[in-house]
Amino acid sequence: MSGEPMLQVRNLHTYIGTARGVVRAVQDVSLHVDRAQALGVVGESGSGKSMMAKAIMGRLPARAKCSGEVLFQGKDLLSMPRKQRAQIWGKQVAMVFQDPSRSLNPVVRVERQLTEGMRKLLGVGRSEARGRAVELLGEVGVPDPERRLGNYPHELSGGMRQRVMIAIALACEPDLLIADEPTTALDVTIQRQILDLLRRVQRDRGMSLMLISHDLAVVAGQTDRVAVMYAGRLAEAGSTRRVFETPRHRYTHALLGATPTLEHERSAPLRLIPGALPDPTNLPEGCRFTARCAHAEDECRTPGPNMAPVATDHHVACVRPVPEHAAAGPEGADLNGR
Repeated sequence: MSGEPMLQVRNLHTYIGTARGVVRAVQDVSLHVDRAQALGVVGESGSGKSMMAKAIMGRLPARAKCSGEVLFQGKDLLSMPRKQRAQIWGKQVAMVFQDPSRSLNPVVRVERQLTEGMRKLLGVGRSEARGRAVELLGEVGVPDPERRLGNYPHELSGGMRQRVMIAIALACEPDLLIADEPTTALDVTIQRQILDLLRRVQRDRGMSLMLISHDLAVVAGQTDRVAVMYAGRLAEAGSTRRVFETPRHRYTHALLGATPTLEHERSAPLRLIPGALPDPTNLPEGCRFTARCAHAEDECRTPGPNMAPVATDHHVACVRPVPEHAAAGPEGADLNGR
């Protein structure tokens, strides 16, 4: 039906057995990405963002256990036979990884890496696939695209390699693109170019986009909605403007307060969030931000809390959310990502 989300994640759990114990990497996460919408997923490193993306794409390590539902256009990917899922991954759902140096095959030329997916999944011939590859490289801003087809990845700059990765992901015209930390290790100027490219392509194609980042400024001006994760759980979710202008979860509020802005005085110290993420093999039953929160009380240590609405399209998992009048302020990140 027309109002059905492109992607709907329901009560997703991911557990990984280790020598130290079971890591609860993702716990009871529910979110959705609407058609032609961009969703940002943010949180510190280790918050479960990338593990959630790997669960969606079926790229979890063999020892990982996964439960819940991942509905793509109403069909559950987790319960689907692997052969059937293989027809969806790459063709209808594609992913851009954070490190193109590791994702691109160093001994295979760009042309083959761009065309083999089209030839296998779309059934197009060699000549048509090559022509399409040239068009794709031009679309993502690679200069002299026909010549670049003959390059090996090491002959390209980091920014060019990431553009090639995006071109590969777009090759089969997916309905949903998942970009996992796509600007890692790139300088600020190239970061902005890659982010603007992803947003432009998403809008031009009417594609759905999930943009994963540890950097709030990255998703601020590039997404319609945002979901904030902390220690494997969702802390806050809603429209990007509402969450950034009036963050209600104590973690989101602290995270925005620790983000430097143009108005920040050079001589003033940066605000820090004390402590660190909890041990993923020994997580507290209550709010996982409790040990770092100056406003925590006994009720915060009881099991839960669950996501609850605080406004239209704004949900928070916090027993004592930031009052709305106190949430707004100059300390948040600029909505244009500056």
